[in-house]
Formats: sequence, structure tokens, C-alpha cells
Amino acid sequence: MEVVFDNLKHGLMITVFVFVMMLLVDYVNVLTRGRMSQIIKGSRIRQYVTASFLGATPGCLGSFLNVSFYIRGLITFGAVAGGMIATSGDEAFVMLAMFPGKALFLFFILFVIGVISAYLADRLISLLRIKTCQHCDVSFIHPEDTCRCLGWRDVAEHLKKLSLARFLLLVLLLGSLYGFIAGVAGPQEWGWERITFVILLFIASFIVITVPEHYLEEHIWKHIAKRHLWRVFLWSFGALLIVDLGLKFFNLEMFVKTHMFWVLLIAAVVAIIPESGPHLIFVMMFAKGIIPFSVLLCSSIVQDGHGMLPLLSYTVKDSFLIKLFNFMVGLAVSVVLYYLGF
Repeated sequence: MEVVFDNLKHGLMITVFVFVMMLLVDYVNVLTRGRMSQIIKGSRIRQYVTASFLGATPGCLGSFLNVSFYIRGLITFGAVAGGMIATSGDEAFVMLAMFPGKALFLFFILFVIGVISAYLADRLISLLRIKTCQHCDVSFIHPEDTCRCLGWRDVAEHLKKLSLARFLLLVLLLGSLYGFIAGVAGPQEWGWERITFVILLFIASFIVITVPEHYLEEHIWKHIAKRHLWRVFLWSFGALLIVDLGLKFFNLEMFVKTHMFWVLLIAAVVAIIPESGPHLIFVMMFAKGIIPFSVLLCSSIVQDGHGMLPLLSYTVKDSFLIKLFNFMVGLAVSVVLYYLGF
């Protein structure tokens, strides 16, 4: 029961952090949405850099944007493939919560590999004369998608007629804020991690209080909270619990260390699943020092969170080609690093 309670508490902390970061990323994304097309257009190298940068940003939003740009013909096949390599999905938030320094280094490595792979993918597609899908001219920018801050009179009016979604989100955020300030949740000492958590929760609470009802309902409540939050919690809690139980009762550490190459191959295969969650098993094992960096990198290169799902609905062929290419890149890079001792 102690193991379950500790992991439940840790899982809740990770979930709140992921939610806050997803909220902030979405907020900034909508603020700059009208300028995205201007940023992405240009030479191929700009496309590769921009797509990989968007992919390397935590969460699936960068991948969704890359898919949107690809469907509209703004970026090449290679650029979207590189962006998928660079992304770590929602697990990026978990890595930032558990090992921030190493996570940032991993994101940088993924960004570099993404840019190089984007160029190689386009060259390979051209060399093999593979035809990719034709773009469509559907606009993804909705004028009503605004996240402007309301005036204080509007805020007071919203608080008087508090919607259920705003009420539940404020309970979650303000309750978590109290927990971090009181030392009930998160780091026990007032270091940079605890201060960062408190500042982020303050900002998130401010956003939830001040944004219009449409943005709150459509973006924060329906997309982030209802669609992602429970999955993040279940996968985080489940992964933590499985790793801890494996360490305590099934000698997981010994099995992994004696079959490390097979674990690397398993990580690549599991990462093919277009879902945020399975990758967390390898994140937790890396955090506990059970697997080396090469295994985590392999999983991060091949997996793309939910980023592939919208592309699958548009073109199965291109999705398959991207997954196959990324699988080969992930194995090639990781096997070399593994044998070099990383």
C-alpha cells in the first residue's frame, strides 16, 4: 500500500505539471497562430529547422501543427518526418518534471537529429521516386480561437456566473498551488524546482481566470483536460507502479541489465504505437538509472505521441513511410550509441 500511495502522489504531481505545461503551450500557440504560416514558409532548411523545433517543444501541439502545415503544402515530407523524430509527445513534460537537465539535453539531440533526418528523408523520397500525398487548401485558423485576457469587469462577471469547467479547473490549480506552497506535494525544500512549480501554477490559474469562455471550453477543458489529463495520470501512475513493483518483487533491474540490447529493440517496437503513454515505461526506467541514454533516445526518436494520429486520418501511406523511416533512424543512431557505451 505504501508503494501504491507514493506512486499515486507522484503520478498526481506529474499530471498537474503536464496539464499546466500543456495549457501554457496551447495559450502561446493560439496567441501566435496567425503568424505560423509566415514563419514556416521559405527555404527547405528553414522548414527543417522550424518543423524540428516545433516537434522538440513539449507536448503534441508542435506535431499537430507540422501535420497541418504538411497537409496544406507548407512543408515537405522530410520536414514532417524530422518533426516527428524531434517530438517526445506528452512524455516530454514528464521528463522535464523528473530530470529537467537531461530532458533538455535530450530535446536538443532530438532537434539536431530531426533536422538532419528531414534532409535525408527528402533526398531518399526523391531518389526512390516515391509519390507522397497532395496537399489540401483547408484553413485551420479559426477567428474565434482567441486567448486574449478579459478585462476585470468581464472576469468579475465570469466569477459570479462560474461555469462548471472553470470551477473544476480552478479547484485543481489552486488546490495544487496550496499543496506546493504548504509542502504537501512536490519537492520538500524551497529550491528552484519548487519555486518553478509555484510560478507556473500562478500563471496557469491567471489564464484560467481571465480567458474567454469559448477558449476555456474548447481548448483547455475539452481538448487538454478531458482528452489528455486522465490518460496522462493513468499512464504516469501505471508506469511508476510497474517499475517500482518490478524493482521490489521481480528483479526487473537485473533482467533489464542482462538483456539490454533486447530492451532497446523492444523500446523501438513499442514506440511505433501512435499513443502517448507506453513510452513512459522507459522514461521511468531511465529516471531510476535502469536503462542507459541510448535506449531512451531510441524510444524518443521512434515515438511521436499523438502526433501521427491526424496524419493517419489523412494519408495512411505517408504515415507508414514516416514511421518506417523514423524506426530505422532510431535503431541506427541508438545501436551506435549503445555500443559506444551511452
